[in-house]
Amino acid sequence: MAGLEQRIAQGRGDEAADLVLRGGRVFDLVTGALLEGDVAICGDTIVGVFDRYEGRRILDVSDLILVPGFIDTHLHIESSLVTPFEFDRCVTPRGVTTAICDPHEIANVIGAEGIRYFQEASRHSLMDIRVQLSSCVPSTHMETAGATLSAEDLAELMGHPSGIGLAEFMNYPGVIHRDPEAMKKLRLFEGGHVDGHCPLLSGRDLNAYVAAGIRTEHEATSAPEALEKLRKGMRVLIREGSVSKDLRALQPLLDERTSPYMCLCTDDRNPLDIDEHGHLDYMIRTLIALGTPPLAAYRAASLSAAEAFGLGDRGMIAPGKRADIVAVDSLEGCHAAMVLAGGVVVDDAAFAARGTVAPVGRQSVRAPRVMAESFRSTGNREETDVIGIREGKILTDHLHERIEIRDGDKAPDPARDLVRIAVVERHGRNGNIATGFVKGFGLTAGAIASTVCHDHHNIACVGVSYGDMAVAANRLGEIEGGFVVVRDGEVLAELALPVAGLMSLSPFEEVRDRLVELRAAARGLGVSLEEPFLQLAFLALPVIPSLKITDRGMVDVLRFEIIPG
Repeated sequence: MAGLEQRIAQGRGDEAADLVLRGGRVFDLVTGALLEGDVAICGDTIVGVFDRYEGRRILDVSDLILVPGFIDTHLHIESSLVTPFEFDRCVTPRGVTTAICDPHEIANVIGAEGIRYFQEASRHSLMDIRVQLSSCVPSTHMETAGATLSAEDLAELMGHPSGIGLAEFMNYPGVIHRDPEAMKKLRLFEGGHVDGHCPLLSGRDLNAYVAAGIRTEHEATSAPEALEKLRKGMRVLIREGSVSKDLRALQPLLDERTSPYMCLCTDDRNPLDIDEHGHLDYMIRTLIALGTPPLAAYRAASLSAAEAFGLGDRGMIAPGKRADIVAVDSLEGCHAAMVLAGGVVVDDAAFAARGTVAPVGRQSVRAPRVMAESFRSTGNREETDVIGIREGKILTDHLHERIEIRDGDKAPDPARDLVRIAVVERHGRNGNIATGFVKGFGLTAGAIASTVCHDHHNIACVGVSYGDMAVAANRLGEIEGGFVVVRDGEVLAELALPVAGLMSLSPFEEVRDRLVELRAAARGLGVSLEEPFLQLAFLALPVIPSLKITDRGMVDVLRFEIIPG
């Protein structure tokens, strides 16, 4: 980092700047004006704007518009299915220069070691990876995870330069009913930043949750819900992931009045969706196409995000701010022609010069081998609780269907789109297997299975053939986790995710290509969902209403209890 005197001297023009961007126009996020003039950079800091500067290096950005680097305010890098270094290479060239991540996916598998892995990775990435400390590992008492993080464990992880605060507090019943362990974690971060996670919470319960000092919320899925949360002082993060798609529902709320209090996030987005559509750049151009003023969209993507998370050193192209700059073709197009991250031009050479960190969490799939009989239903009543999928949402419906019992089993009924879902404990803790029914996949043959299974990351499997479900689940153990599609005992497509059963060791381009093959294979089984694998993963998350399944059984999330078998 350049010295104080050097930054002042270069900003005043007493000495040449390290780098000058010349010929572009700066988008002012205060007034919305497009302003002429050079941008002077000293080390990793902007020191001059709206004037003429000399520089040791000059980059021509003529005909481009300069905007601040984008900030993804909530995501799980593990859900990109690649390591932090491949994620960096995938999205930083699209203008994402800060990622505020919660590594609770890997923490649920290997505990504090997973968080330390991300903290160390943050030292080597071009983008600034901010590592929140995971608040709920496991997310509830109704699942078997690979690890547990107490308040004492979190205290030992505090103080890292990448830290901001406590990540999404998913156990909202624990907050509003003052669970002692929840209170210990909140007190540990009292006065600091605490991220929220409270889907559909309203009224006095929401008041109580916000009164705990929780500041942000990315689970609002409708405009009325988001508006109540805004009015109660929360910063609402508009989310558009691979499964959770809330942008269109919340877009009408985002205007120049509300934009200081709204931000953008992806939560969970994979390389195929990033390749086909984009990341935050996709969100920005989609918002503008839907009628959001450009000033509101770009504020939410940078300045508002920086202020919401206490990152006062970024979010504007102004003196003293971190040199995170995106040169775009137009405000409406938001296609990055050049990106600077901390004053470094993002290109292949910059990525090649980074350090790296050895992967962790190998050989983490320790599930016993299963047989076809493992997936038979053990229920003894025809009235059946069924998970109803809402495509594009992680919210589910709690359906009730009558399913006939034959030979001591309630078999899948693809004609009614009722297929078996199962969760197999894979951490070597207890060997639990829970089964149920789900509606909405469109599956007519075979099975698909995954070790990406929020948040406990056991094996999740859906199928109409118990034999194919067994083949799929057992194959995941052989490849150290990932995604598998099986029909008639044959593996049609797979993606190995050997880093904690969550992330690939391959380049993001190879992961993208495997996802294309997996989606095609799933469609061949009749699957109608655009993103079946992450949709499957969220069916096991017992902090999102209304009905979910874990290795311990079907979970009524609204009652926060396991449904008796």
